[in-house]
Amino acid sequence: MWITRVVSVALLTLGLAAGPAAADSTPSASPSEDGAAPTSAGTSFRTAAEIDQGRTATASASAGDYLYWSFPADTGQRPTVRATVRLPEAHAAQTWQIDVYDGLRRRQACQYGAQTRTAAAGTASVELACVLRTVRSWSEPWANDPLPGTYYLRLTAVGVRTADLGQPVTAEVRVESKEIGGSAAVDGRLAKPLVPGIAVTSQRDEDTSETSAVLSGIEPDDGWSSGWWSDRWVWTASGAVLAALAGIGGYALTRGSGRPPRVPPNA
Repeated sequence: MWITRVVSVALLTLGLAAGPAAADSTPSASPSEDGAAPTSAGTSFRTAAEIDQGRTATASASAGDYLYWSFPADTGQRPTVRATVRLPEAHAAQTWQIDVYDGLRRRQACQYGAQTRTAAAGTASVELACVLRTVRSWSEPWANDPLPGTYYLRLTAVGVRTADLGQPVTAEVRVESKEIGGSAAVDGRLAKPLVPGIAVTSQRDEDTSETSAVLSGIEPDDGWSSGWWSDRWVWTASGAVLAALAGIGGYALTRGSGRPPRVPPNA
């Protein structure tokens, strides 16, 4: 009887704990209408075109140009950047590359994906991809870990021949993220996300009712995470409950009937 109750409660607890973990495996940003995405790219970090995750941005440019976009990435997300470059019918072999930088303009390494690809002569298009590391809520100052804030995507052709410079190309970029959850959670959090201009955040003047300029107004749809909550709290609580149930079950199995042992009459 006790064993049945312990097993039932344990299975119920595991089911409740697995619910948030399963929900975290879905992308946080749902695809939106592409019409709202930018149709041009910036030429530097300061002029980078802002895009939301889940949207496809496009741009028309020339071979040899540097194209910049920026997007937000929050704690617990693992962003995946994809780019497609459509080339003219006649061109020599071209090598295209995407690079991702964080809010401090530190280049972030790709876990996997074709970050650099060479399009053979006459190839219609080339596709690139970069899967970043999971964004952490906090990191040591000397580390190069990805932190919540603005990220920059740079797309360009490297080693372009002189004959191909200036040829028209069309680029499409898209950023999506997977929620990793508590498995990548760490203690601590940033006071502010790494967003350009965060030190001069918009503040309304009571006298003039004016708002100061902000270098970047891009952020996740549900705002920046506080950094303290993750599903590891659920698993920790579940482990404590299971340990308590195991102790109760063990006691119930080993305590015996509770009666004193029988002594023979002639003893």
